[in-house]
Amino acid sequence: MSLINRRSFLTKASAGATAIAASVSGTAAGGMVASLTSSTEGAIESAPFVPNRIAVSTYSFFTFRDGSKLTMPECIDTAAKMGFDGVELLLVQMEDTSDSMLQKLKRRAFVNGLDLCGMSTHQGFLRPDSDYRNENIKKTIAQIEMAYKLGIPTIRVNTGRWGTSKSFEELMNNKGVEPRLPGCTDEQGFKWVIDALTECLPVAEKCGVVLGLENHWGLGSTAEGVLKIVNAINSPWLRVTMDTGNFFERRYEQLEMLAPEAVFIQAKTYFGGGVYYTLDMDYEKIAKICQGANYKGYVSLEFEGKEDPWTAVPKSLAALRSAFGKKQS
Repeated sequence: MSLINRRSFLTKASAGATAIAASVSGTAAGGMVASLTSSTEGAIESAPFVPNRIAVSTYSFFTFRDGSKLTMPECIDTAAKMGFDGVELLLVQMEDTSDSMLQKLKRRAFVNGLDLCGMSTHQGFLRPDSDYRNENIKKTIAQIEMAYKLGIPTIRVNTGRWGTSKSFEELMNNKGVEPRLPGCTDEQGFKWVIDALTECLPVAEKCGVVLGLENHWGLGSTAEGVLKIVNAINSPWLRVTMDTGNFFERRYEQLEMLAPEAVFIQAKTYFGGGVYYTLDMDYEKIAKICQGANYKGYVSLEFEGKEDPWTAVPKSLAALRSAFGKKQS
């Protein structure tokens, strides 16, 4: 390139840069800046369609028909072999929660190309006994810190149950609804849950772990109950873990209510008939609901059927990839 041509090129480039700079100060760029600023708390709304990544909960491998159970390392290996993108850990399955084991699990997932994307925990705050609630607060804080050590960005939390059902089967027969403890009211219960989760949030923020309140019995049996708690606390560190299989009535209406607040989705399948119950799930409809809410996160399979997981889990993965892997019209 000659000196004259170089000068011509630089002059044009400078003019182009000036024009770009001018447009940046104008309305269009201002709108772009505003859009990026307003979306810092969530997914970028104008991003092109990207299929949701599909994980599997270790719950799917909890008990095989012969009564055997996979260890956590075996669950991770199996998830990789089956072609999942990530693994959600079910804490009650973890026999060893030592720091050494946590780091081994993190490494095992990493070398298998898997994200440890979530962890399901258990706690309960529906008791008038403040000592009971405080113990569950301490337990939840320890679970948050465990997730931090594992590099897990979100954990499932619960309101807890009133505990008046004689068995889980009785609870399921009553569609997840159970009588309150004598002398207690729902309003008292909501206050106990809100106060307890609020105490956990400083640690959640420090660790960078989002608490996802699940629609999982107790005061979380309905979308209205979940949102009452989430909206009252109004923190980016408490959102929703949305379980597709925990609404017996108004299923899609309630899922549509929760989807805008969801940071994690658990997707039930029931090949071979459900262990506790069977629901007819329209995952293309659910995927459309999630896309309408701009949900970009993981969809985690929770297989809860009677078919052998070795055949049912791959079929479930294929069904979820089909539904969440394309733009639903």
